[in-house]
Amino acid sequence: MQNIKGVLFDLDGTLLDTAKDLGASLNYLMAKYGFAQVSYQDYRLVASDGVYPLLDLGFKEQLVNFDREQLRQEFLDYYLANIAQHTELFPGIKELLANLNKHEIPWGIVTNKPAFLTTPLLKCFAEFQQSKSNISGDTLAQSKPHPAPMLLASREINVACDDIYYLGDAERDIIAGNVCNMKTVVVNWGYLKYPNEGDTWGADHIIDEPMQFLQLAK
Repeated sequence: MQNIKGVLFDLDGTLLDTAKDLGASLNYLMAKYGFAQVSYQDYRLVASDGVYPLLDLGFKEQLVNFDREQLRQEFLDYYLANIAQHTELFPGIKELLANLNKHEIPWGIVTNKPAFLTTPLLKCFAEFQQSKSNISGDTLAQSKPHPAPMLLASREINVACDDIYYLGDAERDIIAGNVCNMKTVVVNWGYLKYPNEGDTWGADHIIDEPMQFLQLAK
């Protein structure tokens, strides 16, 4: 693995499968306000896009009859109180992180999730204790696809950008990594909206399962 000097990861849809807890928060609101439940197949597609797209998905045209900020706060309150009830590491992530740790390769996380959610979520998983950098969506004034969070993470793991691989499941991840001259990797196990969506994002690599990443070092 001598060709890998440092690794950065997106969080939702890359390291953690958070969709079911996000969906549970949406469906809590659906039940509270008398709307039909949203299926896993539907909410998974927007799980990493933030609260408002989830509210749009659930309330549809009726959303204009509600206070969006109030709904957002109710969603976040419920999600924070139940943040890791159903969330799991994607299969293979535990093994990948263990391999990076074994070879003393520094790694970190750059997510657009706000810190008041990121911090307690990461504490639920012992595998994240060796992360050298945890950059949230509000750590800086800018978030992905802006390069600033990526540059900060590069400094914190003490690896130059062009020696870093960045793994993510959204186009904003690849844009941010490419701007910083990082080696970008689309993870096909994430919340892509349709098969092969990431083919058009201009990433350096596309992988279907976490342990395939190690083959990039050969």
